[in-house]
Amino acid sequence: MDTSQLLSATVLVGILTAGIRLASPYLFAAIGEMFGQRSGVLNLGVEGQMLMGAFTAFYVTLRTGNPWLGLLAAMAVGALMGLAMAVVSVTWRAVQGISGIGFYIVGMGLSELLFKTLLGEVKVINTGFNAVNIPLLSQIPVLGEIFFRQNVMTYLAFTLVPVAWFVLYKTPLGLKIRAVGENPHAADTLGVNVAHIRYLTVTMGGVFSAMAGAALSVANLNVFQENMTAGMGFIAVALVYFGGWRPFGVLFGALLFSMVMALQIFMQVYRVPVPSEFLIMMPYVLTMIVLVLTVGRVRAPAALTKPFVRE
Repeated sequence: MDTSQLLSATVLVGILTAGIRLASPYLFAAIGEMFGQRSGVLNLGVEGQMLMGAFTAFYVTLRTGNPWLGLLAAMAVGALMGLAMAVVSVTWRAVQGISGIGFYIVGMGLSELLFKTLLGEVKVINTGFNAVNIPLLSQIPVLGEIFFRQNVMTYLAFTLVPVAWFVLYKTPLGLKIRAVGENPHAADTLGVNVAHIRYLTVTMGGVFSAMAGAALSVANLNVFQENMTAGMGFIAVALVYFGGWRPFGVLFGALLFSMVMALQIFMQVYRVPVPSEFLIMMPYVLTMIVLVLTVGRVRAPAALTKPFVRE
């Protein structure tokens, strides 16, 4: 193929449109993880929560034909998994990195077991969240196609960013979350219930991670298969660091990764003479480069990964 074809206006618009859509799972998962980390809890089980959310949303949608019921079911499962993570990390004060990996393994294994037991084979649904054209805005040349002809989950994911910013920086709840993540002992002396705040944020993170999985299975792909997240949960955790624990920083990182993902997909479709293995590696190599460049440039919440023991 002539690689200049990849740079044509039509293909570039296609890459940007796909990149916007592919950013939604990263945004849901990373924003949820950001809230947890801002309160002092690191959750490396995001990937497992995404897989369980993806399976639950897909299975319920397949059986009912209603993707909204699938999404609600996924959110309920994500809340339960987030709550379990909070019990282990906050109440039992387990080492957060190790317990998070444990939850990832549980989520991955359970989603595979349920897939083999309840489905048995890969199925495709046609009742997921389809593209919704925003009146008038979708008719804008180029920009309308890129931004305003997306599915509902994409719109929700991008709306979540300013909402998360407002909650974190303009509400009493956001102030409590930031205080607990920086100095839980000082927050406790001021009457803030540290355990309650951490339970809230970790559970909320589980909900958003499950929504990220649902965005994959019933919006972007309309299919479920084993380990379909392929490391996206861990990339979401990395995006929190890349974004400096700020919603709009996370948005920038999510768009960067999703655009790279969209680019490598189009390069494979148009048979650009680059080994497919290298193309598949691109987003993950970028993850490592970003982490190396980010370390030392941003300051994590002071109490991140540190259990709170009331004195």
